[in-house]
Amino acid sequence: MNTNKVLITGGAGFIGSNYVRLMMESTSDEVYVLDKLTYAGDLRNLEDFSDHNSYHFIKGDICDETLVDQLFKEHQFNQVVHFAAESHVDNSITGPKAFIQTNVVGTFNLLQSAYRTWMTGPGELKEEFKEARFLHVSTDEVYGTLGETGLFTEETPYAPNSPYSASKASSDFIVRSYFHTYGLPVVTTNCSNNYGPNQHKEKLIPTIIRKAISGEPIPIYGDGQNVRDWLYVGDHCVGIKLVIDQGKLGETYNIGGRNERKNLYIAHTICEILDDLKPKATSYKEQISFVTDRPGHDFRYAIDASKIEDKLGWEAEENFESGIQKTVAWYLNNTNRL
Repeated sequence: MNTNKVLITGGAGFIGSNYVRLMMESTSDEVYVLDKLTYAGDLRNLEDFSDHNSYHFIKGDICDETLVDQLFKEHQFNQVVHFAAESHVDNSITGPKAFIQTNVVGTFNLLQSAYRTWMTGPGELKEEFKEARFLHVSTDEVYGTLGETGLFTEETPYAPNSPYSASKASSDFIVRSYFHTYGLPVVTTNCSNNYGPNQHKEKLIPTIIRKAISGEPIPIYGDGQNVRDWLYVGDHCVGIKLVIDQGKLGETYNIGGRNERKNLYIAHTICEILDDLKPKATSYKEQISFVTDRPGHDFRYAIDASKIEDKLGWEAEENFESGIQKTVAWYLNNTNRL
């Protein structure tokens, strides 16, 4: 096949829509976005492509087994890039059931449909699907938490601590089983915290920006010392594309930005950028307010991205300071997203 037929689940969401943009700008592939359009999906993220002949949008739920099967039969996808997931940790604490349904059952439905479409049995790929690929997008949160030192590698034992990360860990294992049992051509990526255009307003960085410019207290959990490894979404999407094109089947690739920053530093940096771009009488930093910590809040995540750097030649172009400048500027130009 010269032109791939690519199913992108969750393509109206934050990372998915940025991946759709990369695909539309760099390939001639037929792109099919399947998205349920929950609170996390927004068709505004995709409006730049709505009139492209090679772009198709389908509103639907990956938990709908009949629909997923029908779409595979009708369109004969030979690539799946699976972003669709419930991913907000706070929501998983108050309502875990949706996370099990979407992240576990939904992933299973996609794997089953891919298996039935691409293979005649275990280890037997149909000739026309010899180059088929299923990429499962996961998170560094499946590895649990780190102390002051150390990095997550692809060999780090799983130790999820929230219903969200437990549901993603479960889906990772199901994907792995379809490779080892059936020979389904899968690859998995586990990424660190993403940020950039189109991120849902509930997430940390958009929340800081929104609260700052609305004059409200900027809420920071605990003492603000929790550490995350930050990855600009554009860099992440380039990494995903590399893995689906060149990654070794059955393998996992950790994608991280090598940009560890404390949450309080994030807030201070954003406030300083806003002081410069949208100044007011006092610094935005004066709005920072500490709130009761999240239950089971992991202290630190950090990814060792050596494998994708060494094996596939990927590297992050943005450091946190350059990426956050772009991100704040984007939200100031798109305040309706806050």
